[in-house]
Order: sequence, then C-alpha cells, then structure tokens
Amino acid sequence: MIQSLHNIDFFQEQIGSGVPIVMLHGFSLDHHVMKGCMEPVFAEREGFRRLYIDLPGMGKTKNYDSVQNTDDMLEAVLHWIDRELPGEPFLLAAESYGGYLARGVIEKRREQVKGALFICPSVFPKMSQRTLPDKVILVEEQSLWDKLTESERAEFEAMAVVATEETWDRYKTEIISGYSIADFPFLERLKTSYGFSFPLDTQPFPHPGLFVVGKQDHVVGYQDAWSLLPHYPRSSFAALDCAGHNLQIEQPKLFTELVHEWLNRVERELSLS
Repeated sequence: MIQSLHNIDFFQEQIGSGVPIVMLHGFSLDHHVMKGCMEPVFAEREGFRRLYIDLPGMGKTKNYDSVQNTDDMLEAVLHWIDRELPGEPFLLAAESYGGYLARGVIEKRREQVKGALFICPSVFPKMSQRTLPDKVILVEEQSLWDKLTESERAEFEAMAVVATEETWDRYKTEIISGYSIADFPFLERLKTSYGFSFPLDTQPFPHPGLFVVGKQDHVVGYQDAWSLLPHYPRSSFAALDCAGHNLQIEQPKLFTELVHEWLNRVERELSLS
C-alpha cells in the first residue's frame, strides 16, 4: 500500500526560539548543507527559531514512497509546515532545488511567509532552460590535491570554484555527508517530474528577501535569477565572484554579512507590523 503524503516521517532539527525560519536544502543533499552555513549567522544573534528538515528521499526522512513528483514534494513540505507552524508567520531559507520549492511555498502559503533567502536557487527546472557559465577553478591550493584520493579529487574538481583545504573540509561535512545517504533511485525518478505543474510568482512577494548567486555557478547559473527581479520588489540580489554552486562555503564571510543584513530588514518589518 502506498503511504499518504501526510504520513511521511520527516527528520527535523529545531534550534533556538523566536521567529521561525524553515530551511530547505538542495537536491540529493540533507539539512547539513543549510545548518553549516546558517548556524554561524545565529552565533551572533538571537530571536530566530531554525527548523531544519531532510526532504523526502534525502537524509534521514522515511516513508516517502507516496512522493512521485515535485508537486508531491511541495505538498509534503506544506503539510509538515501546517503541522509545525499552523497559521503562524515564518521565514524561508532555501538552497538550489530548495529555492525552487520555496517559491512553491510562497505561492501556496503567501499570507504566512514574511521573508525569504535564496541561495543559488534553481530558477528553471530543466537544464536546457538554464544559462550556465563554463566550469572553472579560480582559487586553488595545489597542496590540497596531494591529500585527496583520486575519486575525492575528481569529485571536488567537478564542483569547486575555490579549492582550498577549508572549502574541502566543509564540502565533506556539509555536502558529501548528505548525498552519501541519498536514495538515488528515488531521485532519478523524481528528476522526470522535476518541475511544478502550476505557475509560480503569480503575485509580487512584498517582504524582505535576498538572492545570493555565484558568478561561476555551472549547475543553476546566476543570470536566470535576474528574471525574478520584478516578482521580488523587496529583495536584494547579489552575484558573487569566485563562487559556484557551493557559494556559502566559498564566500562565507560575504554570505554571512548578507544574511545578517537580510535579517535586519526582516526584523524592522516585523517590528512595524
């Protein structure tokens, strides 16, 4: 018997108290990719309740056979939100595929979402629709390669724009740790229905937002995010050089400062409401 979308056993971790922020990670990863870049922000500020989850087919979430496409993925996430935050205002912070899902959450729960952070978001579901730069490495510590196995080097070279011991250590902890336990047969099936069946961005999002994209992101690109400018009138858009699809670990100081500024704008708006 196929499980209901409402019976998915989401793995979740909640930290802190205050304004809820729902964290949505990218395709084939798990919550560690969001926790690794967001928790340093909250080492310096209070007042936010961080809700990290593993999406179906990824991490430690279980009983997800009912998810057949991205519409189902969104419905499962919405049910989890409705259960955890019934009618409550919340923020979104999302990376890559999670950024695509976040636009779906905004579309379906518009009255509740009071701010949104997009990290290297997937704007167009199909690779053929994306405007992508060439893959390059711009910062490289040659000594790093001697410390990696052949397979580790091939893996990291395929993704890194900044190839240093620091970025490799975070890549292992925050990225490899996730996809090493992903259900790839499930994800391959999901790829055949990666896009939503309904339109996104049907109304402007009127709350503070932030889009952070990497100029060397060869996975989702950076130029496509600019097509969303008219739909997010209160959002800042930052395109960072020396940054690829793992922007948050390649430009961590800039990333952290930009997120602080976004949260400052959120706090000002919430204090006035």
